[in-house]
Amino acid sequence: MHMHAHSGERTSRVLKVSLGVTLGYIVLLVIAGIRAHSLALLSEAGHNLSDFLALLLSLVAVYLQSRPPSTTKTYGYHRAGVLAALVNAVSLVVVSFFIFYEAFERVQHPRAVQAGVMIGVAAAGVVMNGIIAWLLYRSGGDVNIRSALLHEVGDTVSTAAVIVGGWVILVSGRNWIDSALSFGIAALILWSAFGIVRETLNILLEGTPRGMKLDSVTAVICSVEGVNDVHDLHVWNIGSETRALSCHISIADIPPSVSERILRDVKERLHEEFRIDHTTIQFEHVVCEVAHGCVIPVSEEEHHHSH
Repeated sequence: MHMHAHSGERTSRVLKVSLGVTLGYIVLLVIAGIRAHSLALLSEAGHNLSDFLALLLSLVAVYLQSRPPSTTKTYGYHRAGVLAALVNAVSLVVVSFFIFYEAFERVQHPRAVQAGVMIGVAAAGVVMNGIIAWLLYRSGGDVNIRSALLHEVGDTVSTAAVIVGGWVILVSGRNWIDSALSFGIAALILWSAFGIVRETLNILLEGTPRGMKLDSVTAVICSVEGVNDVHDLHVWNIGSETRALSCHISIADIPPSVSERILRDVKERLHEEFRIDHTTIQFEHVVCEVAHGCVIPVSEEEHHHSH
């Protein structure tokens, strides 16, 4: 718990610094975009505004996730971060379509662009977004932080593209490149957003965790000595990094003192192989032909026939 609290404090500090820097850069982008008549810079301002909201939501989610479980929220607030990530991603989809629309309008009614201002402001953005992305990358890997990180990585790449575009406009005088860059930025935002939407919806709908196969989980459980069969198996995410499992395990008709060893071994294997720590396992036993110490499990039907 102490480690989680310390990690949450560090992440919270990074997010607060990132919020302040991002807000300052948004103001710079809007002023520079209007002065330079650059839709690409104004698109970046919109992208960075979504980043600001993403970081703000992530900060709120980090706070909520740090709160302990209660009698009404027995799992705690792990899914606050997942909800924040979903809102972030949906906001990105809206921003991307707005940029598409504006870029299409600019293609029909092109305007002269001050490429020098574009390059200067975009260069400052690459440095800023790159540093924030690096800090977020070091902070953690849950879906909440990764959604904010994707915003920043997308900004770093798209801002670098603005520098290249500004240089091409400066050399060739082709102002349509500004609109083309905006289309590219919007496509990048949309692609990153859909990935987060898909993952967060999977968590909220209690789907099997990303990259995990139920057959593999079943095989690992069945490999534990004493396990005869596994059924009614469910695996889901409580939060983006917190996995849970419930299942029924068929074992021999043995004393609880012996089955305790099987339970311990199953839990250890689930932790080692799949990082599953929250388990609800129900044992079921089959009737045995030997009274003390099950040698050959038999079905109920066979047992009745033998009598």
